[in-house]
Amino acid sequence: MSLPQDFLAALAYPSTEEIIAYIHACNDTGISRSFLEIRNELKPIELFCYFWGRFGPPNGIQNFLRNDHSDNLVHWDWTFKYGEVLIGFWGTNFRTDVFVIGELSFGDSEKFDLIKLIKTDLQNYGPAMARIRGKLERWTEFVNPYWRLTHAINSLHKELSTLDLNSPFSEDFNTPSTAIAQAESWNSVSEFHSRAFGLCFGIRSMLPVWAEAFINLLIFVQARSDIKSDARLLESIFRQQIDVRVRALHINCVGFEKAVDYSAQPCKNFHRLINERNDLLHGNVVPEKQKFNEVFFLGKIPVFKEYRSLWERTIAVSIKSVGLNQLHTETKTVEEFVEYVLNCLKPKVRDAMNFVIKKRDIAKNDDDGRFGVLFPDHLIDSRPYFRKEDDATK
Repeated sequence: MSLPQDFLAALAYPSTEEIIAYIHACNDTGISRSFLEIRNELKPIELFCYFWGRFGPPNGIQNFLRNDHSDNLVHWDWTFKYGEVLIGFWGTNFRTDVFVIGELSFGDSEKFDLIKLIKTDLQNYGPAMARIRGKLERWTEFVNPYWRLTHAINSLHKELSTLDLNSPFSEDFNTPSTAIAQAESWNSVSEFHSRAFGLCFGIRSMLPVWAEAFINLLIFVQARSDIKSDARLLESIFRQQIDVRVRALHINCVGFEKAVDYSAQPCKNFHRLINERNDLLHGNVVPEKQKFNEVFFLGKIPVFKEYRSLWERTIAVSIKSVGLNQLHTETKTVEEFVEYVLNCLKPKVRDAMNFVIKKRDIAKNDDDGRFGVLFPDHLIDSRPYFRKEDDATK
């Protein structure tokens, strides 16, 4: 059954008191109820501005149940009457829920009729919609790079900690009962260590980037207003060498209680880490750093300077080359560097940044460059549930 062409024109905009009274009256009857959803067939921004521009502020019950923040199941609620039928529109995090209470057939066919009617009617309320749209602040959400790296590094550390890296070969000569048993034991040890080397390399490669992501986030949030408003200027700061960015934080940003002293030990350790990263990522050939053995030759006869075990000539070489034993220290280096920079901020700013760095989703105001966290960490999805008449009697 198609909706009549005058369906929208016939919609009434009742008071909240009328809506409550009607719903109470319906609770004691077997009147039919139905539910459906609108996702992006009709954009929520269009629907919001259309309803507000045509009827006025939201009038539904959910508007009085919501708290004055963005952590709500329903953000806005317009409820209309069509004759003796109640039709409500709930704006949620994931869709617009539409419920119908009364004797009106309303399924997918009617839903698409409604969407078509509203899209056609939008042009009649352009100026009114533009006025309400002009009052809306536009924000762009994006993933916090520092949080993303923190999460990835912690996950790799956790996986690395589950590997059994103890080996009978690492202490002394190991003599299994057979050559086959020895090969099996060695293969098992090699497999675990190969996995550990990959995880270690991944973590060590990310550590300097992790620290840099923190510095960039700090600049993004705390940059002076004249810098935030000048995209070219802000970009030029992000392109500076990391040590220059750190030294100039108190100049380019607001909220610092004191300048970052790059000669402080946390900064020295971090700078050393940066240099190590360059050798690691670029595959630099530095024999003095990468050596593991010295040997002399008389013709083709090797004469070792000192003996090293099978373990020391194989897996131990890889352990040293990937920096497995220094991974904990390097991770701590970044953590202490971040903590040091945070401690250079004023207390209230430091508390705010400590809050921000733990959030995955952050946002920027498109008009004035303000920074914000728009939604809580948790997301809840729910839908209305209408009991059947026979369920209500149980």
